[in-house]
Amino acid sequence: MTFDPGVPPADVVADDHRFAAWLAEAAGQRLLEVRSEGLEGKELKDAGDRAAHVLLMDLLATYRPDDAVLSEEALENAADKDARLQADKVWIVDPLDGTREFSEPPRDDWAVHVALWQGGTLIAGAVAQPVLGETFNTGAPPVVPVRTSTRPRIAVSRTRPPAFVQALAAEIDAELVPMGSAGVKMMSVVRDVADAYVHAGGQYEWDSAAPVAVARAAGLFTSRVDGSELVYNQADVYLPDVIVCRPELSAQILAFIAAHGTD
Repeated sequence: MTFDPGVPPADVVADDHRFAAWLAEAAGQRLLEVRSEGLEGKELKDAGDRAAHVLLMDLLATYRPDDAVLSEEALENAADKDARLQADKVWIVDPLDGTREFSEPPRDDWAVHVALWQGGTLIAGAVAQPVLGETFNTGAPPVVPVRTSTRPRIAVSRTRPPAFVQALAAEIDAELVPMGSAGVKMMSVVRDVADAYVHAGGQYEWDSAAPVAVARAAGLFTSRVDGSELVYNQADVYLPDVIVCRPELSAQILAFIAAHGTD
């Protein structure tokens, strides 16, 4: 089966926000196709990751040939891994965020991340959640709904929430909401499924760049766990911690971490 993403209109290619959304949607459709091919387990994970990566690299090479790319796969295979540090524009992508969830149909808590960095900051981003038929993006920033829960909700890992997040939840009387990928957790705050995502267990730039760009555009609070700014396109791409939350919760969360740490 040959996947055809179609040809984006010229005005979409010229608009960083719309192009990021188009890329994320195209990769999401490719992943849905892979998911329908009868593969299971590790085969499905690997096939999805590979297919979405190849598609995004091909599309970026076709439509934005002068821009650099940062992703886990591109970093491993790049002949000049430092070229992006001198580049004017760098696309930071995660072709499949949440491989485990992707390999467990019909789970919907996996995503595609596409972000664009320029001049020291994220200038555009899109997070596609293909099963939901949603692509959250900076071109049409999401309007965060009024909070519907009386207790704060913190998005956490499906398996084992960190002890410090459990302690934080007890401190602020919050409910823990388990779900899959990092991008899905951050978008859950945009969607009023959760009110905060607090992570200190290790991530890389591609894990958070696109969701952070969207969250910022939506007016949410974003930072490192020490309150400092999230900075991208660094020589060391390890960016281990992140907070995305409703602004009114940020002071409580940061104060708790300052007092108790994340160990």
